[in-house]
Amino acid sequence: MRANRLGAALAVVLTAALAGCGSGEPAAESTGAARSPAAAPQGPVKLTYWAWAPNMDKIAAVWNKDHPDIQVTVSKQAGGDDAAAKYLTAAKAGNPPDLVQAEYQHLPSFIAADAVADVKAETDAIKGEFTEGLWKLVTLGTDAVYGIPQDSGPMMLFYRKDLFDKHGLKVPATWQEYGEAARQLRKKDPKAYLGTFSSKDPGAFTGLAQQAGAQWWSIDGESWKVAIADEPTKKVADYWGGLVKEGVIDDMPFFTPEWNKALNDGKLLTWPSAVWAPGVLSSNAPKGKGKWAVAPLPQWNAGESFSGFWGGSSTAVSAKTPNKAAATQFATWLNTDPAAIELLVKEAAIYPAATKAQSALGAAPDYFANQPDFWQQAATVSAGARGFTFGPNVGVTYNAFKDGFDKALQSGTPFSSAIQSMQDATVADMRKAGFQLAS
Repeated sequence: MRANRLGAALAVVLTAALAGCGSGEPAAESTGAARSPAAAPQGPVKLTYWAWAPNMDKIAAVWNKDHPDIQVTVSKQAGGDDAAAKYLTAAKAGNPPDLVQAEYQHLPSFIAADAVADVKAETDAIKGEFTEGLWKLVTLGTDAVYGIPQDSGPMMLFYRKDLFDKHGLKVPATWQEYGEAARQLRKKDPKAYLGTFSSKDPGAFTGLAQQAGAQWWSIDGESWKVAIADEPTKKVADYWGGLVKEGVIDDMPFFTPEWNKALNDGKLLTWPSAVWAPGVLSSNAPKGKGKWAVAPLPQWNAGESFSGFWGGSSTAVSAKTPNKAAATQFATWLNTDPAAIELLVKEAAIYPAATKAQSALGAAPDYFANQPDFWQQAATVSAGARGFTFGPNVGVTYNAFKDGFDKALQSGTPFSSAIQSMQDATVADMRKAGFQLAS
């Protein structure tokens, strides 16, 4: 999920966010002792935490200073699929770290391998600090809780306000209006596109499917259900496929030199993306500084306020740790204590998962200095973001996305055919791996 790229992007975004974001809590609260639902362990405990976010060692050092009986050592990881594979290998070998930063999409594979602990009893008291959509990402549709939400990537619509004004375009409130605006723009400036569909970025499509109400995986008793080819997902696919076929939306992939140039030159006017997008835009389209604005994603039905997630991670506790209580106490502090979250924002460039922390972010990203309510809009969007249960073989699904949509673009076939190929590949792989599937 481009963990390194997105983390770097968010670092740019959040640098100034703390201008008006003090914890407002008594100093004693920063220890987390009163907030943790886990009982304090007896005697000194040493924990290892694998994480890919920057400067986590600095944050752990603050914890260590206040908790001499629970000392945390951070081991910096590369992130992405490689980090997930490394953790699974360590768990299988019997020597995993006590805690791991687990991307939401990878968490189910950890659960399937019995590599992370159920911390429901220890986290019941903090469930209310996160939105329902985020909590779904760590529960896998069950009563068990396999991690504490750490950061998230709610999706919004980023658009060139100056060019919208120039061409007399209305900010689309629905996807129907988005299509109409795409057609209007092509008539007014045949060299420009309102947006593009990327066949290389399944994470973005996943978030759009979530917004539409998709539920790709679910659990029925002891069996998995796979419904990637559901109606909401097909609707999203055929919508974008129709716009591409009509020629009013481009099909260049994100994060390419071609895409960067189109953004920088004002030939690409929108990007449905996540809260970390300002960091990407500031690096890849510097000439657009102060010209972009943000709005909620267009909706499928007027008056709704749904979004989806592109990116995000949790803090999970290893199933094999002999110090579950201590590890959960640290994970709870890290993601719910005001002082810890302030450090996550400042040092690790984390867009916090905790609802109150999102609302407390201060100055807008420098690239969006013309929109002082940037973080308030992000918090509102986050409240309506829909998550869904990820399956244990997301990598297979995402590779099938790339293959299927590449073929659909080349052959001109309906995008919904690519969705069916994702469904078929995912089911076949799960059967091969021995997972029990509901009929």
